[in-house]
Amino acid sequence: MRTLLFAVALTACSHKVPEPATVTVGQVAQALSRGEVQPVDANGESTRKHEGVLPGAILLSDSETFKLSELPADKARPLVFYCGNEDCSSSHHAAKKAITAGYEHVEVMPEGIAGWVKAGNKTQAI
Repeated sequence: MRTLLFAVALTACSHKVPEPATVTVGQVAQALSRGEVQPVDANGESTRKHEGVLPGAILLSDSETFKLSELPADKARPLVFYCGNEDCSSSHHAAKKAITAGYEHVEVMPEGIAGWVKAGNKTQAI
């Protein structure tokens, strides 16, 4: 019996959060223009002030410790998380937290705000 309980506990603890899907800047631009996605900014304040943010983005207080109440109440709303650039992992951390909380459509734009700006897309100033 003890062995069975230990095995069940070990299995429960080893549950791995799936990796969020990735999308390109172009895909996000198209989805955003159609109102099909909610961008979520996982950058810090200095990056936001320097680069701007995607139009209409939710600005997380912190990529790891943000409150779930900062995200839309509708867990079926498609979310696209982004941070600074491909070297930044803040968007992945935040997206995994959303997946764990039950959000159904969570993606990450790895190129981040740098890729968005490089592609010539408009930003919103903070």
